[in-house]
Amino acid sequence: MSAGDGGRAEETGAPERPGQGEAHRDDEALGLLGYRPGLRRTLGTFHTFAAGISYISILTGTFQLFYFGVAFGGPAYWWSWPLVFAGQLAVALCFCELAARYPVAGSVYNWAKTMGGPHTGWLGGWMMLTATMVTLAAVALAYQLTLPQIDDWFQFAGDGGGPSDAAANAVLLGSALIAFSTLVNAFGVRLMARINSAGVFIELIAAVALIVLLAASVTRGPAEALTDTQGLGGEHSLGYFGAFLTASLASAYVMYGFDTASSLGEESLDPSRNAPRAILRALVASFLLGGLILLFALMAVPDGAAKELAAGGLQFVVLETLGATVGEVVLWCVVVAITVCVLAVHAAGIRLMFAMARDNNLPAGSRLARVSVRFGTPVAPAVVIGVVGICVLVLNVNQPQIFSVITSIAIIMIYLAYLLVTVPMLIQRLRGGWRPAEGAFSLGRFGLPVNALAVVWGIAMSLNLAWPRAEVYNATGEQHWYLRWGAFLFIGAVAAGGFAYYWFVQRHRTGVLDEHRARPPAR
Repeated sequence: MSAGDGGRAEETGAPERPGQGEAHRDDEALGLLGYRPGLRRTLGTFHTFAAGISYISILTGTFQLFYFGVAFGGPAYWWSWPLVFAGQLAVALCFCELAARYPVAGSVYNWAKTMGGPHTGWLGGWMMLTATMVTLAAVALAYQLTLPQIDDWFQFAGDGGGPSDAAANAVLLGSALIAFSTLVNAFGVRLMARINSAGVFIELIAAVALIVLLAASVTRGPAEALTDTQGLGGEHSLGYFGAFLTASLASAYVMYGFDTASSLGEESLDPSRNAPRAILRALVASFLLGGLILLFALMAVPDGAAKELAAGGLQFVVLETLGATVGEVVLWCVVVAITVCVLAVHAAGIRLMFAMARDNNLPAGSRLARVSVRFGTPVAPAVVIGVVGICVLVLNVNQPQIFSVITSIAIIMIYLAYLLVTVPMLIQRLRGGWRPAEGAFSLGRFGLPVNALAVVWGIAMSLNLAWPRAEVYNATGEQHWYLRWGAFLFIGAVAAGGFAYYWFVQRHRTGVLDEHRARPPAR
């Protein structure tokens, strides 16, 4: 709703519709940031919560990465779950303060820009945008881990026994999912939000049901399950701690993306209040549900030393413990979770690309920032991100190892993008320049230590993720130095190449596009 509409309502004496006044105030807050409202405010409290929790997507992440944690850390890798949660909670609390003060699309980009200046903002946005497009493809690959286990009919490429059958089929299934996500996101945020909310509702019910079913099938106590290292760590100079650091990546790969709840701020009602709540609720709910699923799965599996744990992952536990019929129902719920996760990742990427394009910070900015009159959403970013995601998927056909390297690197880039927000924010605090929004979410006197913890955590986990481990970056085949050091090389190339383009070309064009610039109030 525009300011002009509000004026006409007052002049005619027409009663304000529910939510109309809130939307008007939210649009005024957006104007203070220099933007005129261009997206439709239609999302309620549950929609924003659903966006955050579906990006994290507990059923997707736990089912996709359980095997990795067990393979490198044994069942005791579970302790990485609360560890990662504690670090990410510090980041999320900083984001809550920012979301309350700056409820704007493309949150990480705009927060980095506001806290650290335009150059930091562009680099943060570029890193996040690149990582989002790769993450979209990585999440879509999870179809291959689940659908063929439900029914062999879903193995369209070969019979699954060939050396490249799984990779080729993953591309087919993933491409179909990304195409679906592109269409849904292009048709407007309300359609995406409805499908996403319904999917999240199913995912939450399935997660609770899975916890209950696994808890009813336990065969060992938590003390036995959570102290089982399976003798891993002997080859590490740091012993089991080295193995645990590697296994902790399974948790680090899951617990991020909670900022999506704030990235939809320009399409949400009362985002200054609802976005911080949605961020925290999404992260805490994901921690509790995911932690209990992992705990009871490790306690319920008949043989804690079974090799299938590190091969078939959580899918194996569910089918082995709950039986084929119940197991397949759960796996169908996982398919729903993967679908809404892709929708949320795609939606977040669209808002980020739109936000950067609105500032003329991307090539063809005016086209990418154009909002469809019919659908009320930026259609071009939906298509561009979808096409790039499918192109990234194609890399998996004959080069699955390189794809796994790029996927790992994408997660690091998201952690680095978060650092490009929390570090400038910490500097602002130390200089006395940070002020939370009045009457909104605030950390008070805990702001400085929490912010400092978020920075230390972000740096430590980024180094842990990027460490040149053969088991992560060169797990199979001939050893290549460029794969082992892929994180540093790829991220360095993306950051340096992208920033060079920005510095020499794009920064000279930067500025809010006229059609998106806030207009001074009429007198």
